[in-house]
Amino acid sequence: MIIKSRPLHPFFFWWGALFVGIFLRGRLNKIKVNEIDIKPGHSYLLMCNHFSFLDGFLAYYLANRVFRKKNGMRRLYIMSLKKQMEKNWWLRYIGSFSVDPGKRSIEESFAYAAEVLSRPGNLLLFYPQARLESQYIRHIHFEDGLNHIIPQIKGKCQLVWSSNLMEYFESTKPTLHYHLLDCGTNATYDFELLKQQVNLHHRKSIEKNIRFTDEPIKYTTS
Repeated sequence: MIIKSRPLHPFFFWWGALFVGIFLRGRLNKIKVNEIDIKPGHSYLLMCNHFSFLDGFLAYYLANRVFRKKNGMRRLYIMSLKKQMEKNWWLRYIGSFSVDPGKRSIEESFAYAAEVLSRPGNLLLFYPQARLESQYIRHIHFEDGLNHIIPQIKGKCQLVWSSNLMEYFESTKPTLHYHLLDCGTNATYDFELLKQQVNLHHRKSIEKNIRFTDEPIKYTTS
């Protein structure tokens, strides 16, 4: 049995976003977002690279700035490991619901995720790598959870990827870069094409963050 979420009411999400913004601005030099067109009247599947303890805060800030303020996002949901939710009971009250890889309940988690994404205005935060890896890896590995979730979505859902990268350069605090990519909708979903698009985008994002070093990067579709 999965642990279902009790997402924050939009009013409390706004207060939470205010706190997260203050928290991040106190620890970062700058926050840069290359914004994309967000489709109104959709739900949103936000996929990010998973590289740090702060990932949840980074995604919360992005959801507020890009999806809520301009396009009417109302509630945030997060797919979290069941063992983490059992240790941290409060996670369900900020939108987390459980997934337990390798157990039969995983199909229930996928069905619940699809149910969430079948309602316009909902945003689901999803880390397709399913594990922590360096932000500078050249290849983003995708587990097959998307293939179980997206076909079950009823309605219109926009798929968005963000390569989140940090650099210090001259500052004692890092600058956070959100490199967003519009990956289409559930109606045009193609898993292999999505993986190719995301990996090409991620490698180009890393290249943009390399200031002076001319580092040849081979763009492959594997």
